[in-house]
Amino acid sequence: MPIQIQNDKVTLKIVVVPKSSKDEIVGIHGGEIKITIKAPPVDGKANEYICKYLSKAFKTAKSNIEITKGQTNKHKTVVINKYSQIPEEIQQLAK
Repeated sequence: MPIQIQNDKVTLKIVVVPKSSKDEIVGIHGGEIKITIKAPPVDGKANEYICKYLSKAFKTAKSNIEITKGQTNKHKTVVINKYSQIPEEIQQLAK
């Protein structure tokens, strides 16, 4: 399951597609959540950008977003702590 919700923590298994035309949670792709972002995969910019994107989506501080696996890979595990909301796209995929 690409989405795990426990207490005040959400764990997402994602695949990031950098250098896309828009930032978007696309859906489930190969057992992971596919997220497209505009940032290029250069010097950690994509990781920084995905944290910023998810912090806005979950209405939490960037410091509450942690990439726990896949820092140098497009396949990542991300943990979101102390969020204010779960984005509708994620709620739909969790069903």
